[in-house]
Amino acid sequence: MKLCFLVEELYRHDGMPLDVVRQLTSWGHQVDVVRPGGSLLRISEEVRAGTHDAWVLKTVSGGPGLTLLEAAAAVGLTTVNDARSIRAVRDKVLTSVIARQHGLPVPVTYSAPRAALFADVPDELYPLVVKPADGSSGRGVRLVADPGQLADTEQADEGQLIAQPYVANPGSDLKVYCLAGEFHATVRRSPLHPDAPVDERAVPLPAEVAAAAAEVGAVFGLDLYGIDVVLGPDGPVIVDINDFPSFRQVPDAAARLAGAVLELARTGGGDRTGVLGPAPRIPAQPLIPRGRPQPRPAADSAPGAGMAAAVPEGVQI
Repeated sequence: MKLCFLVEELYRHDGMPLDVVRQLTSWGHQVDVVRPGGSLLRISEEVRAGTHDAWVLKTVSGGPGLTLLEAAAAVGLTTVNDARSIRAVRDKVLTSVIARQHGLPVPVTYSAPRAALFADVPDELYPLVVKPADGSSGRGVRLVADPGQLADTEQADEGQLIAQPYVANPGSDLKVYCLAGEFHATVRRSPLHPDAPVDERAVPLPAEVAAAAAEVGAVFGLDLYGIDVVLGPDGPVIVDINDFPSFRQVPDAAARLAGAVLELARTGGGDRTGVLGPAPRIPAQPLIPRGRPQPRPAADSAPGAGMAAAVPEGVQI
C-alpha cells in the first residue's frame, strides 16, 4: 500500500507516529511523510484522488494538518481518523454538545471568550476546570476555586474557553487508548495535580469505562483515539477526547497501530458509524471542462514533488 502521514512540527522527531512509519516501511509499504507546517507543498498535485490509499494525521490544535486532511477527504481519499471526526473532538465546545446529546458522561460545560465571564456560573458548580476550547496535552488547564480567582487566571490570546465543574479525584485519572475496537487503560497524574505521586502504568479497564470508551468511538466515528476519565463519586466522567494520542503503555503499540492503519486503508473506513455519517466517496475526475486540452505536466510535477520531511532512514518519500 501507499500511505501519506501528515506530521505536525511538534511531532517531527516523536516516536509516535514515526515508529508506525518505520513499522509500515519494514512490512514493505510505501510511506510518504509530509510536514504541513514546514514544507512547501504543491497541493494541486499532492492532494488528489489516486495518490495514496490513505492519509494519516498526527496533529496539533490549530495546525495546518487538519485542513490538508479535510482536503484529502474532499477528493475522496480515505483518512485516519475521519477528518470530520477529528474536527469534532478538537473543538471542545462541539465535543461537549455532541457528547451530552448522546448521553455520554461528560460534565456540564460553559463557554466564553474570557475567563472573567465565568463569574456568572452558579456558585454551587465551583470549583471549575477552565481550559482552552482547542487545547491539548493539558495545555492551559487550571483549577478555579471560586469566582474571585477568575481574574488571576486571565491569559492573553487564548481564544474561546470552556469551564466544567471539577470532579474530585485523588490526583490521577485514567487514560483509555482505543485502537480500532481494542482498548487499553493506564493510570496517570492529573494535569490539575502536577505534584501528585502517581507513576503512569497500565491498569485493568473497568467495565463501565470500557463501555463509555466504546460509545465515544461509536458516537464520533473515531477509529484511533483516547479518552481521559475521572472516576468520580457517581461513576466515570469523561473529561477529554483526543484523536491519535501517544498510546503510551500499550504493548507493541507501533505494530498494533500500523495494523489498524492498514485495515482502515483497505476498507476505506467503510465500517464507520457516528453522528457525522460516512464521508462521501468522490470519484476522480479532471477539473478541466470537456473539449479543452489538458496541459502536459512538467517533468518535476509528479505526485510527491515538493514534499520535505524529517523521516526515519529508509522511509520512502
